[in-house]
Amino acid sequence: MQYSLRLVSQYWLALSLFLLAAIGILTLTPLDQLPPFPGSDKLHHLIAFAALTFPVAFRQPRYWWLVIFAYLAYSGGIELVQPYLNRYGEWADMLANSVGIASGILLAQLLRYYFPITLKSSEELKK
Repeated sequence: MQYSLRLVSQYWLALSLFLLAAIGILTLTPLDQLPPFPGSDKLHHLIAFAALTFPVAFRQPRYWWLVIFAYLAYSGGIELVQPYLNRYGEWADMLANSVGIASGILLAQLLRYYFPITLKSSEELKK
């Protein structure tokens, strides 16, 4: 667990940018119908935004309020654009995204408390 959390701490920015791009592509690609994935669409939204929020909230906990604002704006922007791309923008999706953001922050704070990580400098990591 410690090793995984250390990786998240080291690569939080790359991971966050990858997840931002993946969510953007998956939610804004025009579709005739939603693909048959197991589980609820709302659960997928919650998991995606929890995963997006977790690395930043874990690595940069003092900026959680900025993360909330930025990811809520991103989520809202997606929901506003979707109707123009043969997708459905829904308030329920926005709510699921918001719960996911809160869940990602809560999980990050709990793991920081129970598994404190001391980050090594880049010189120490090269050894």
